[in-house]
Amino acid sequence: MGFSTDAIHAGQKPDPSTGAIITPIYQTSTYVQDGVGEHKGYEYARTQNPTRQALEANLARLERGRHGIAFASGMAAINALMSRFESGDHVIVSSNVYGGTYRLFEQLLRKFGLDFSWIDTSDLDLLQSTLRDRTRMVFVETPTNPTMVITDLKAVSRICRQRGILSCVDNTFMSPYLQRPIELGIDIVVHSTTKFLNGHSDSVGGIVVCSDDRINDDLHFIQNAAGAILSPFDSWLVLRGTKTLAVRMKAHEESGRRLAQFLAQHPKVEKAHYPGLKCHPQHQLALRQQRGFGAMISFETGSLDNARRVLGSLQLCSLAESLGGVETLACHPASMTHASVPEEDRLKLGITDGLVRISVGLEDVEDLQADLDQALGKL
Repeated sequence: MGFSTDAIHAGQKPDPSTGAIITPIYQTSTYVQDGVGEHKGYEYARTQNPTRQALEANLARLERGRHGIAFASGMAAINALMSRFESGDHVIVSSNVYGGTYRLFEQLLRKFGLDFSWIDTSDLDLLQSTLRDRTRMVFVETPTNPTMVITDLKAVSRICRQRGILSCVDNTFMSPYLQRPIELGIDIVVHSTTKFLNGHSDSVGGIVVCSDDRINDDLHFIQNAAGAILSPFDSWLVLRGTKTLAVRMKAHEESGRRLAQFLAQHPKVEKAHYPGLKCHPQHQLALRQQRGFGAMISFETGSLDNARRVLGSLQLCSLAESLGGVETLACHPASMTHASVPEEDRLKLGITDGLVRISVGLEDVEDLQADLDQALGKL
């Protein structure tokens, strides 16, 4: 089936008792059993929930994987994935990832004996040279948050398979509509469902998608044992969101391209980061492995004062963390999404005090451009 058809129907059947076309919210904590050891496949809501299972099946299909495991947040999903590893295991991570991922790995999981190497995963020679005997996984974010560096996923997959190492991609920025890493050979995909998958800024959640049965079994065990499950209502909200994912992403990306071109040519913008710009150093790679360029843009204003002035002058675009909703959000990565990353490391990655990130929403693009223009005009 095509993507839009799968988005609307995969994992969902009309309710057998009523014929309701929308998957019900099974808001229950437990299930009555017919007898000792006799149940209908459901025992306790932390372990199984029909609404959550419908979402897991839906997102697995959209990412072209076989299994989906949903969690209470994107960070809970990543934490569950990392819980498969043992003290002394080594993970290679894209140096420019979401600040919450950095915080989890460096400030929490390192205390339990996991070891991390932070590298530019777009540099394949560097990736090869960083591999160790205890390397268990390469964790890639592409495009990176917020500087939009692209990693060659087919090449990463090939390197990992040659060494028997797992590969994982955080696909939150692209969504499966624009990028499907499993089709490029990647083993595991993670998302913050909070973002484009839900698309309406009213739910927090996460998903891991894979095709390996053992990984799926491990993650379902961790999901049940640790308990960071996605609630029935949040599962229902994301299912509502994925039904319109294709049409939303088309509109997001069309406006994203137009605003990126506008910002790249604006005299008050020192540099714009967007894979759809021909001046982007990995534009051709983005053309090969993505089905579009997305709705995430960052641009350099030159200083903290300039960033503050621009962000404080916006009238339509809202100053807020998060991304992927119908409304356009602007943020200051250095003090918001990446505040947990040491300043020295931020600067090496290009996350300066003058950098502003935009998640382009579904407003009329002419209105968004006018708002950014008047804000930049205050510089």
